[in-house]
Amino acid sequence: MDLKTQLKELQEATQAQLKQMNGNHAKELQDLRVQVLGKKGSLTELLKGLKDLSNEERPAVGKLVNEMRDILTASFEEQAKIVEAAVINAKLEAESLDVTLPGRPIAAGNRHVLTQTSEEIEDIFLGMGYQVVDGFEVEQDFYNFERMNLPKDHPARDMQDTFYITEEILLRTHTSPVQARTMDQHDFSKGPLKMISPGRVFRRDTDDATHSHQFHQIEGLVVGENISMADLKGTLELISQKMFGAERKIRLRPSYFPFTEPSVEVDVSCFKCGGDGCNVCKKTGWIEILGAGMVHPQVLEMSGVDSEKYSGFAFGLGQERIAMLRYGINDIRGFYLGDARFSEQFN
Repeated sequence: MDLKTQLKELQEATQAQLKQMNGNHAKELQDLRVQVLGKKGSLTELLKGLKDLSNEERPAVGKLVNEMRDILTASFEEQAKIVEAAVINAKLEAESLDVTLPGRPIAAGNRHVLTQTSEEIEDIFLGMGYQVVDGFEVEQDFYNFERMNLPKDHPARDMQDTFYITEEILLRTHTSPVQARTMDQHDFSKGPLKMISPGRVFRRDTDDATHSHQFHQIEGLVVGENISMADLKGTLELISQKMFGAERKIRLRPSYFPFTEPSVEVDVSCFKCGGDGCNVCKKTGWIEILGAGMVHPQVLEMSGVDSEKYSGFAFGLGQERIAMLRYGINDIRGFYLGDARFSEQFN
């Protein structure tokens, strides 16, 4: 019997055996695959006969062998799908599962309330032409303090005591270092700098209902020619109205920050009582929301900015405080516990 005839008979015999496997024959299918297509299988044995063929016959028979291998491989794969379906059906019948029942819905997650608050604030500033700049959480003492007009012996450092990695490397206490680094790179001859720098900051503080050793902050900075306190007030008023309602008014109170002069604390008229006095505003009609001021000339000069020609304003607010006021959250620790029941309130 010539080699072509043997190959044809092998194909027919194999396909006939495959047609008889109409059920859970996974093991038999695998055994037959190895028996026919394996390294020591029937097809491999027949291939050994190629050496006995003439040079003219060998290419044609070799092509036939490759075609047969493809046909048999496809037949095995098709039968494997039939066997797999039979296995699934057998399991369904054994478990008496009603596949027509509707599936259980998978609960979808949602963005954390702090993320929602940050994105909302960022959208407000992007609409005003600001850029959003990220920075390092591990920062140099030089950028975190000294560039903010806080030399090493300055007493105001005590209010921002933080976690030190070395004497010169620390976890940042505010996002102000991002502003200093951005001013270093900005070309003021091409226009003013308008930026916000959101991120996580750290301070050595006692954790309680209103304080945490880590929290989130968004600082803003505008530097250009003829920037005035009126520009700062108008910007803060717009932010307050966007966040707490169009009827809100703001109040500026004198304060002190080493990196701004003059400095102010900013209050917004109570969005719950409208200024009449309630438990949210502690009967005053006003709620403190952020600190701000005109950029100190020394801060500008340390970035190589001519303080005689350029001026600017800066402000900083905390996402946690904004969220606590807006949603009536009375314990800051709820933001960090990872309790799904807390997060689900802000879908």
